[in-house]
Amino acid sequence: MKKYDYLIVGAGLFGAVFAHEAKKAGKKCIVIDKRNHTGGNIYCECIDGINVHIYGAHIFHTDNKEVWDYVNSLVPFNRYTNCPVANFEGKLYNLPFNMNTFYALWGVTTPEEAKAKIKEQRAEYANITPTNLEEQALSLCGKDIYQRLIKGYTEKQWGRSAQELPAFIIKRLPFRFTFDNNYFNDAYQGIPIGGYNKLIDALLDGIEVITDTNYFDDRNKWDNIAENMLFTGCIDEFFDYKCGELEYRSLRFEHKQVDTDNFQGNAVVNYTERQIPYTRVIEHKHFEFGTQPTSVITYEYPDSFSQGKEPYYPINDERNTSIMNKYKELAAQLNNVLFGRRLAQYTYADMDDTIAAALELCKKTFNSKI
Repeated sequence: MKKYDYLIVGAGLFGAVFAHEAKKAGKKCIVIDKRNHTGGNIYCECIDGINVHIYGAHIFHTDNKEVWDYVNSLVPFNRYTNCPVANFEGKLYNLPFNMNTFYALWGVTTPEEAKAKIKEQRAEYANITPTNLEEQALSLCGKDIYQRLIKGYTEKQWGRSAQELPAFIIKRLPFRFTFDNNYFNDAYQGIPIGGYNKLIDALLDGIEVITDTNYFDDRNKWDNIAENMLFTGCIDEFFDYKCGELEYRSLRFEHKQVDTDNFQGNAVVNYTERQIPYTRVIEHKHFEFGTQPTSVITYEYPDSFSQGKEPYYPINDERNTSIMNKYKELAAQLNNVLFGRRLAQYTYADMDDTIAAALELCKKTFNSKI
């Protein structure tokens, strides 16, 4: 008889939800994480009284009432609404593309005028069959929106020319013909009051957690400590890369304390020029309507991925999809190991989808109603 029912590798959102529900189901769990903190990429660090999103901006949004009720049963959320702004050559444009954006671009003041302008812009590319991202975007929105708000940002994000990127990356571009700057259409949106650490702490309350501990440093020990395992790390690393290494894009962050109470007037400002190396600047106090006398900002830079860097965005091309399918086959052969979270499933997932997936796995695993 082993000491624990479940070893959970990774103290991020997926692992924390699973641990929480496993404990409720009467299972004895231990959670380990190679970082020196819990929470994964939603971890916050308090600097000058401001909860700083160390791994980039995280705004919780969902249209899933079950998930919204679940997180609010653990910690109350505020009413933050995500309204990012794009800066191109010093001029500001609202996102997503809405009437405020169209007015800034063309001076149009009615939806009819905006629709006519977009139709005019698209007409030049109506007869092309898009073979790359640039052609796809131009056929969807025309040159003004593409050149000012899409091209540079996308090329920075992926580290390649838009003409070298596949067309399927942009399937559609939503246009909103109202003066509404709310980025998300979801019914529920906000930030945990006091930061995301409050949410993770509530999920992991009463559960044994060990940080600064890499599963792969003593794999034999951890494989024999529990009857079952939930693994939330990179699936290719779990299988010793026997089917090949999966590719990612990474990010790096430069945090800076500034001696002003309001640096940019908004939580998120995107920089869409190719020449500016960062993609956005985050001012964290605005996530929680802070009134501190100083501020903390973060410059977010796209980065190539290599071992030792954090994998953020999977590159879901034909090669990587083929490799991942082989790992899925290997994973299906293991009876006592579960795989979850974006790294173990080689996918990008919003927080609400991560929680929903974790809860669904718990229902199947513990035959419970949540």
